[in-house]
Amino acid sequence: MSRVGRKPIAVPAGVKVSVSEAVLEIQGPKGKLQTPVPPGIRFSLDGSQLVCQRTGDERRLRAFHGLARALAHNAIRGVTEGFSKDLDIVGVGYRAQVEGNKVVLSLGFSHPVEYPIPEGIKIAVDKQTRVTISGIDRQKVGQVAAEIRSLRRPDPYKQKGIRYVGEVIKKKAGKAAAATGAK
Repeated sequence: MSRVGRKPIAVPAGVKVSVSEAVLEIQGPKGKLQTPVPPGIRFSLDGSQLVCQRTGDERRLRAFHGLARALAHNAIRGVTEGFSKDLDIVGVGYRAQVEGNKVVLSLGFSHPVEYPIPEGIKIAVDKQTRVTISGIDRQKVGQVAAEIRSLRRPDPYKQKGIRYVGEVIKKKAGKAAAATGAK
């Protein structure tokens, strides 16, 4: 049995969960999320706990068991606490600013890069070099952070670019350093 799937999910006060055959609807203080329920997986509300069960013991159902439980847990956590990702912009002249419903980034290109902010996501810029992406949907927050990071991925030689806070980029030696070491 799935170790993740068999753990019950505590439903905090102020969170309303409605269970149906194909969709789990979770409503909380920060908003409302819908999570798909894979076929063969059932959710039931047992007091203040949400329990995930599977109807059989097929390999496919065992795989979906932990996934469905994790998605439901992320949705409950999202509508109560929310999720956020921080990005650091490193480089001379690299900066970001929010203008209306888009983020304008200066990343060393000949033009500023504009990224439209998707619905349900909030983006804040601190000191022009720290971008904070927050929202209630964990998948969407991570996707937006990855898309912004991909606009100028960190360079292993000069260490410039957009990186996650705490991400360690392995520094590579350039051609000049390799040539002097060979002599």
